[in-house]
Amino acid sequence: MTSKLFSNLPTDLDPHRLPQHVAVIMDGNGRWATSKGLPRIAGHRQGAKTLKELLRCCKDWGIKALTVYAFSTENWRRPIQEVDFLMRLFEQMLKRELAQMHREGVRISFIGDLSILPKSLQVEMQHSMTQTLQNQAIHFTVAVNYGSRNEITKACLQIAELVERGELNSQEVNENLVAQYLDTAGTSEPDLLIRTSGEVRLSNFLLWQLAYTEMYFTDILWPDFDRMAFYQALLSYQKRDRRFGKLNTSLSA
Repeated sequence: MTSKLFSNLPTDLDPHRLPQHVAVIMDGNGRWATSKGLPRIAGHRQGAKTLKELLRCCKDWGIKALTVYAFSTENWRRPIQEVDFLMRLFEQMLKRELAQMHREGVRISFIGDLSILPKSLQVEMQHSMTQTLQNQAIHFTVAVNYGSRNEITKACLQIAELVERGELNSQEVNENLVAQYLDTAGTSEPDLLIRTSGEVRLSNFLLWQLAYTEMYFTDILWPDFDRMAFYQALLSYQKRDRRFGKLNTSLSA
């Protein structure tokens, strides 16, 4: 089916049981390109188009938040030409798409250590976050130079410093406090995680935040992940029984 047929929420999806926050590990751009005899950068370019379409789909179907893993702290180990291309692609996309996303009510956020990214990219990121801060149609978060262990370690260090300075009692440290010092502070935890390309691991992505998230893995390579593929992921999600550690009420009697 084409995306046009899926412009509205498919009738067999329950609008009251949709995930409010979807997280995605976008995997398989390079393999997609290689399988077609193309350079890896062609896969990243097509993957960017796929991301744009998924964001619009989430907005069309009433999903309020989308968080994607765009560049991990480990991705710096890739060939320098590929890393440079990705940085330019991020910047070009922001410049090209910001006005449209702003008109459509998209709020843009970035998580990760942005301080070592190219300065021009940092400027575009800050501009996009400031420009869209009040938008409420959908919250679009992009993880760039992000690693979850690093994020949790930074949060622990900040809290430890508060305790050392006497501004916080160690007895006050709890899960809610730790969450306030994560990059995602103020954002709801994901209901559904999708990872493409057949890989079945988290790869240091949102380790704290995914504690009770439903996970969906597909062999589809990211550039081929269209609305039909997303629909299948949501169908699977709606068949799950999310108990958050509690017994199913029908079994607890």
